[in-house]
Amino acid sequence: MEVAYVYTKTRAEFGKQCFFADGPTEILESILPTDEYDDSYVQRNPRSVGVCTAPPMSESEVNTERVTTTNSSMLHVEGGWPKDVDATEQSDVARYRKKAEKDEEYQYAIKMLGPVVMKCMRENNTVNLYEEYFAGDGAASSSSSDGADGNGEAAIMGGNSSSSTGSSTSQHRTEAPSAKGVAVFRDPSGVRRTASSIDWHPEGSRIAVSYSILNFQDKRLIDPDMSSSAYIWDITNSNSPLVELLSPSPLTCLRFNPKSSDTLVGGCYNGLIVYFDLRKPNAPAGKCKPLSVSVIEKSHHDPVGDVFWVQSKTGHQCASVSTDGQLLWWDTRNLEAPIDSIPLPKSSQSSNSDDNKNLTLGGSSLEYNTEAGPTKYLVGTDQGIPLSINLRQRKSNNGITILESRGSNNNGQHHGAVRSIQRNPMHTKFFLTVGDWTAKIWSEDIKTPIVTTRYHDAYATSGCWSPTRPGVFYITRMDGAVDIWDLYHSHGEVTYSHKVSDVALSAVSVQGSTQSGGKLVAVGDINGTVSLLEVCNSLSKLEPNEKASLGNMLDREARREKNLEIRDREEKRAKAVEESRLKKEKEILELADEDGEDLLLKAEVQFFSMIKEGEAERSKVG
Repeated sequence: MEVAYVYTKTRAEFGKQCFFADGPTEILESILPTDEYDDSYVQRNPRSVGVCTAPPMSESEVNTERVTTTNSSMLHVEGGWPKDVDATEQSDVARYRKKAEKDEEYQYAIKMLGPVVMKCMRENNTVNLYEEYFAGDGAASSSSSDGADGNGEAAIMGGNSSSSTGSSTSQHRTEAPSAKGVAVFRDPSGVRRTASSIDWHPEGSRIAVSYSILNFQDKRLIDPDMSSSAYIWDITNSNSPLVELLSPSPLTCLRFNPKSSDTLVGGCYNGLIVYFDLRKPNAPAGKCKPLSVSVIEKSHHDPVGDVFWVQSKTGHQCASVSTDGQLLWWDTRNLEAPIDSIPLPKSSQSSNSDDNKNLTLGGSSLEYNTEAGPTKYLVGTDQGIPLSINLRQRKSNNGITILESRGSNNNGQHHGAVRSIQRNPMHTKFFLTVGDWTAKIWSEDIKTPIVTTRYHDAYATSGCWSPTRPGVFYITRMDGAVDIWDLYHSHGEVTYSHKVSDVALSAVSVQGSTQSGGKLVAVGDINGTVSLLEVCNSLSKLEPNEKASLGNMLDREARREKNLEIRDREEKRAKAVEESRLKKEKEILELADEDGEDLLLKAEVQFFSMIKEGEAERSKVG
């Protein structure tokens, strides 16, 4: 039931009623023009103004990210292993399987799933899953003919980037090698500086980048606007750095502490060692000053080539190397003086110039890996010769082994400084060196390289291994490209080459460890720009049996090089024996010649003496 009430008003209460009607035009006022007020005004240039009563409209276009479709296969691999079990190690897998097979729940699950699997197997045996119902069909034959070129050879499509040079898709089972840019981190300094080193946070979410100008007597070094700071970047935010590290001198190298990721150690251009602790704020927000700095009189005399945290009970010790020919150990709790030092040896390489003989080797790069041994170090020198150092053998030449080349042509030595040196993450016996136009792989037991890449078109500036794939390593070049080599699939050519910048590249580092990571690659150039690349799964995921296959290949090359060394040694020994034999024969002949001359002289003297005696006797008789 609706309740309604009607309100009513009389017409008089609404006011006067309005009546509208059409009428003729009526002029209410007309003002004629006059020049009475011309002196008070200035005539303005005529201007046209357009007025539109229509509402303003705009048009915009949006281009979404292009989706690239490819045909790929699926590769099923074993998975679900616990963290403490390495699926690539057969002994660990066998031990874990024996333990799992004894589990009652596993036995019950197998007992319940057995009939289901047997039923599917019987159905597969009954029905031929691979039977071709339309064999010889025209569409199928035409499609197969389209997949071949005019010569009858299958056409293989390359990668989705024009910079791909090297292996074809057939060599990589899952996908073609590729990489794409993810982010770009630019140096906030007003003066362009070189990104001298890049180091990843142990968790993989940040990068520490040091910037410096390594050219001797560069004019930018005296620029008052040049900054000496290094930066820590969050890979998810490329707009501004996360932390600014204030340093008394530009940092040439910087490393996170693997045991305490909030602490860092760096080497400076003037030879100082600086220690940062992000947990102790001693500067404005977003900045961090060094917690301790070494004394310049007891530091390196040249720019620090590289610095590494070393294994110790306290986790505060590190080692540094420089071109001044010193390898120093430090305790970051007290940087007043190094706790130990080793002078690098003198070069024994022959040279055309006497000035280059017996020069002290200068360290340009350093490598330390606890898996290879807590007392083992690798040093790359400015002279292109790598050094192997074992502190357990310090009584003999300070434990230093000079990896000199075989023969007189120096075919193992780099023609320039060793820019990078790093051990293989899974086969620590072998290590990589990058210098001049090549990269070389060495073994600790041999003084010559076992694998050498071809000479690149541009100078190689740095390099590193992939932490997840033992056969993949990266090389940066001065023409702005980064080369990716995959020894598991190809030995003679670059697997993939990616153009990163128009200027020379200076540093490269790959995220992750042997257990995870390997997809993100940070590349720095001489303008201070760090480009973050993401590589495909075929360059970052470990393939089946890759670890064992690559280890066998490197061992085979090492044995071959050992055999070559033995052959050269035997040839040298045989040559020395032959030279000594010829020398003895020559001496015997010379002695024989001398004895013959003596006999002739004696016979001549005896002959003349006999003549004189005969003449004397005849004179007496007469």
